[in-house]
Amino acid sequence: MLNNDIMIRLRYALDIKDTDMVEIFNLGGVNVTKDDVRMMLQKIDEDEYGDEEVPDDYIRINNAMMEQFLNGMVTFKRGKRPGETGAPPITGETVNNQLLKKVKIALSLTSEDMLEIFDLAGVRVSKGELGAILRKEGHKNYRECGDKFARNFLKGLALKFRG
Repeated sequence: MLNNDIMIRLRYALDIKDTDMVEIFNLGGVNVTKDDVRMMLQKIDEDEYGDEEVPDDYIRINNAMMEQFLNGMVTFKRGKRPGETGAPPITGETVNNQLLKKVKIALSLTSEDMLEIFDLAGVRVSKGELGAILRKEGHKNYRECGDKFARNFLKGLALKFRG
């Protein structure tokens, strides 16, 4: 799943406005404008456009930008940590794992809340599976979060917050 698709789904699920998107990116250390955000949120059909044929005004979100956005979302929702001076460093973990971790932190979700979100999407997840996905990369029980899993999480998030 493309980072732009993740962004579109996350924005819809949490009903984030363009001005808030700009602020979230800025909090994460990426300077963007409203127009840049609109260009990022264009729905591109990968089958229709090859890698070389995407529209000129389309901005593809790379993994670093996505992680900075997620870091900015945590700051936007919860505020800066005491003593923190800048944006958190980029970890390099997979985007899907970062998505689940950062949304959990930003929205102050418990593991039970996350299990409920997956249940709303029609996916049964055990606490152990969820814990493995939320672990730090390199831990012996770490599990990489797949696209289908992340897509279902975003679907459940939309159902929970938008009805």
